[in-house]
Amino acid sequence: MNLLAIETATESCSVALLSGERLFARSEIAPRRHAELLLPMCDEVLAEAGLARRGLDAIAVGRGPGAFTGVRLAVSAAQGIAFALGVPVLPVSSLAALALQAPDNGAPILAVIDARMGEIYAGWYRRTASGLVEAFAAETVGNAADLALATHERCSVIGTGWATYRELLRERVGEPAWADGDCHPQAVDIARLALPHLRDGVAPEQALPVYLRDKVALTLDEQRRR
Repeated sequence: MNLLAIETATESCSVALLSGERLFARSEIAPRRHAELLLPMCDEVLAEAGLARRGLDAIAVGRGPGAFTGVRLAVSAAQGIAFALGVPVLPVSSLAALALQAPDNGAPILAVIDARMGEIYAGWYRRTASGLVEAFAAETVGNAADLALATHERCSVIGTGWATYRELLRERVGEPAWADGDCHPQAVDIARLALPHLRDGVAPEQALPVYLRDKVALTLDEQRRR
């Protein structure tokens, strides 16, 4: 099985290729350069694996939530490659991929991405018996001070939302069991989450982005009120 994974929902641009038992990956923190880097990264991992694009069996993609342009780029690239090759697409939550980087310490995981405009994208996850993660509440977007609590257990917190809104989140969830605000969703984890669901792939046109909100900037009046 040859699975190419793409993730560009945040400042990190990343690509991974699972080819049998082998893993090849590229990742770079490169705001505003994702469109420039993405396809060359795909070509690099394929070349390193000695695999032509026609050897791919499926494309996994981080479907968001995250930056509008980044999510659109990843999904459109996955759709284009999959359509050209006649292979399915496996959309995966970017928040779930972020949560997968948290340590397996028995605590529930709160994955939070800085959504700008005073808001965060948030998702609650638990480890599965297989070592992956599964959501136990719906993904949300909103003010960090209004974060909906899906559990009262002490949790691990991961993602840029923690770096930006640490104090507000600490007021909501208490002192975390573990926290890291310097992590971004990665294609390696998109691939890991997609792998058990290869039979659930969809046609390229059915692979849709998830934004959670439909607004990308504050109006002048809203900026003045903040």
